Amino acid sequence: MKTEDGPHGSKIGIMGGTFDPIHYGHLFVAEAARRALSLDRLIFVPAGLPPHKHYEAMAAAEDRYAMTALAIQDNPHFEISRIETDKTGVSYTSDTLETFARLYGGAYFFLIMGMDSALEITEWHDPFKILSLSTVVIVARPGYIRDKIREMDETVRKSLIFLDVGMIDVSATEIRDNARGGKSVRYMTPEVVCDYIRDMKLYSGRGVR
Repeated sequence: MKTEDGPHGSKIGIMGGTFDPIHYGHLFVAEAARRALSLDRLIFVPAGLPPHKHYEAMAAAEDRYAMTALAIQDNPHFEISRIETDKTGVSYTSDTLETFARLYGGAYFFLIMGMDSALEITEWHDPFKILSLSTVVIVARPGYIRDKIREMDETVRKSLIFLDVGMIDVSATEIRDNARGGKSVRYMTPEVVCDYIRDMKLYSGRGVR
């Protein structure tokens, strides 16, 4: 990650997640958000030890970081940060944003997330710090409706903005299941990620191609 201060007033998108693995759905939303919000850069932040997701088959943090780095390497507007990968202990979004605020003085941050995450944001660690340090951008996912946001705290609700960019219907769970069963994951995630899953035998994907 670049550590120099960004130009005052620069617009930086932050897209965090387990990225287990990263797929075309993530990449489509990231690029669409970058364009729609006129972001100067978009930083992917693979979680080291996420506080909300724990399952036995989760790939190691270094593997998830490597797959994300491979997937974004051909987009000059995308960057990747090790801020959570290298962290000891649980990675909290509020702490990550606080660090970014120090690294990129004067920048405006846009935290990009899906509707499912947005509905749970009040349960996150220090949610009001998140809202004070960033604009939370919600990308709707199939099966969720905006009316659910109306049930949220008014202070939180007023701090959210929606982005209609469409979606690609692919999930990391489906990719892991396919890999585990030796099925193809081609066209679900970039080919370099397919190769990595196969070569590193992630998710028991010995036959994946």
